[in-house]
Amino acid sequence: MGKIIAICTSDIKGIQKSGVEKATFVVEHGIQNDAHAGPWHRQVSLLSHEAIEDFRAKGAEVNDGAFGENIVVSGIVLHELPVGTKLRANNVLFEVTQIGKECHQHCQIFHKMGDCIMPRLGIFARVIEGGEIGKDDAINIEA
Repeated sequence: MGKIIAICTSDIKGIQKSGVEKATFVVEHGIQNDAHAGPWHRQVSLLSHEAIEDFRAKGAEVNDGAFGENIVVSGIVLHELPVGTKLRANNVLFEVTQIGKECHQHCQIFHKMGDCIMPRLGIFARVIEGGEIGKDDAINIEA
């Protein structure tokens, strides 16, 4: 069983996301009013809280949303999930569509730390069933 540690959004691309208490997830779109939402396979990005904490232990001063992630999850090793895995939080159902991503123009975190975890450990999903998710809600792998 996992837990939602943070939900982060931004209204424009290319900036760090900011935390919100709850968000509305729209079928085949992503988070309502998030700049990265849209009808594509990377509607929502997820990153492990444990991976962020490990990165912080190396001296990185990063807040939730710094990697551009929409959802920070504790208790699930996200990057080990196969594409096609379904995750449920409340009435929202996600399908994992991509593990990691290619980073063409290294972000500010990479330039400062010489590394960034999102390209290796972040995952992407599409929204199959919509609804609302709040910080501290449970998220689980659906069989």
